Amino acid sequence: MIDIKFLRENPDIVKENIRKKFQEEKLALVDEVIALDAESRKAKQEGDSLRASKNKISKEIGTLMAQGKKEEAEEKKAQVAANARRLAELEELEPQLQEKITKIMMVIPNIIDPSVPIGKDDSENVEIEKYGEPVVPDFEVPYHADILNSINGLDKDAAGRTSGNGFYYLMGDSARIHSAMISYARDFMIDKGFTYCIPPFMIRSSVVNGVMSFAEMEAMMYKIEGEDLYLIGTSEHSMIGKFKGQIVSEDSLPVTMTSYSPCFRKEVGSHGIEERGVYRVHQFEKQEMVVLCKPEESMDWYNKMWSYTVEFFRSLNVPVRTLDCCSGDLADLKVKSCDVEAWSPRQQKYFEVGSCSNLGDAQARRLGIRTKGEKGTYYVHTLNNTVLATPRGLIAFLENNVNADGSIDIPEALRPYMGGKEKILPVKK
Repeated sequence: MIDIKFLRENPDIVKENIRKKFQEEKLALVDEVIALDAESRKAKQEGDSLRASKNKISKEIGTLMAQGKKEEAEEKKAQVAANARRLAELEELEPQLQEKITKIMMVIPNIIDPSVPIGKDDSENVEIEKYGEPVVPDFEVPYHADILNSINGLDKDAAGRTSGNGFYYLMGDSARIHSAMISYARDFMIDKGFTYCIPPFMIRSSVVNGVMSFAEMEAMMYKIEGEDLYLIGTSEHSMIGKFKGQIVSEDSLPVTMTSYSPCFRKEVGSHGIEERGVYRVHQFEKQEMVVLCKPEESMDWYNKMWSYTVEFFRSLNVPVRTLDCCSGDLADLKVKSCDVEAWSPRQQKYFEVGSCSNLGDAQARRLGIRTKGEKGTYYVHTLNNTVLATPRGLIAFLENNVNADGSIDIPEALRPYMGGKEKILPVKK
C-alpha cells in the first residue's frame, strides 16, 4: 500500500505505474481515492472546528446567563445542539470514508523500482545471469518420481488414500535427503548471520491482509473453519507479522531472520496439481529469509539475499540462473523481484526454485511496522527470499546428482547431515 500523501501529490506517477503493470482497469481508482480523500479531510477539518468551538460557545452561554440574557443564551444552546448533531454525523462519516479509502488503496499497486523490466507476464521476465554450467549428461535422466521410486522413497498412492491428490509420503533415504537439505539450509543462513526462527504455522486475517493481496489469499491459503486463522502458504507471512503494530528500535536494524516451516497452498489455477510427481503439491517445507531494514539499505539487502540462494544451490552441484521479474509479473505489493531457477538436465531447461522480493514499505505500512531515529518515526522496508523450498529443491538436487547407474551422489555440504554417506544406491527389486 503506497502513501496516500504520495498519491495525492503525484497522481500521474501512480497512474503511469498502473499502466506499466498493465492494470488499466485500476486507473479510475486513483481519481476516486483522491476525491474520497478530499471529502475525508474536509469532514475532519469541519469536525475539528466544531469540537474547538464547543468550549468557546459554552463559555459564552455562561456569560450570557450571568448577565441575565436568557434569550440570547438559549439561541447559543440551540447552536450547540445543532453543532452536536452535525458532529455526530461527521463522526459517523469519517470512518466510513477512511474504510473506503483503505479498501481502494489496498488494490492500487506499489510503485515499482525503475530497474524493473516492463512486460505483461512471466514470459517477458529477463535473464540476468547463469551460475554453473547447465550440463546435459550422456544418459537419459529419469523423471524425479522414478528416481525416488528407485530408492523406495515415494508413495503417492498411500497419500492419496489418506489426504487426496497433491500430497505424498517421502520415505527412507529420500526423506533423509529432504531433511538434510532443510537442515543444511538452516545452518547455511545461520552462518550468514541470520537468526533462526520457527514461527506459528497459522496466522490471523489481519496479518494475511497486511502481507498479501486478497486475490492472492483466495488463490493460495487454506482457512480454518470457524476460526479467524489461515494455514501459512509461506513463513515470511508469520515472520513479518511478528512485528505487527510495533516500533522497532533503529539500532536493531537490520533485523535478519531465517525461518523453517511447513507450507500449505491450494494451488488454484490452470497449472493444477501434479498427478505423478511432487513438483506442484499442497504441502511442502521451506527455509526462508526475511529482512527488516532502513529504506536506503533495502536494495543492497535485496542483492545479498538472492545471491545467498544462488550460493546455496551451487554448493549442491545445481546450476542456476537468475531472472528479473517484469512489471506484469510482480505482485502488487512488490517493488522488485527476481526468481532463482535451477537447471533441469532431464527437461533441458530451468525451473523456479526460489523468489526474492523487495516490498519497500508496503507491508510495513499495512501492518504498522515502524522505527524511530534521528529523522523521526518512519516505516521500515521488508524483504523476503526463499533459501530452499522442497520437494521442488529436492527435484533439482536429484536430477543434477543422479548417475547413469541410478546412484545418487551426496555433495560434501550435505554429508554431515547424511551420516557421512557419499552415495545412495538404488534398491534392487
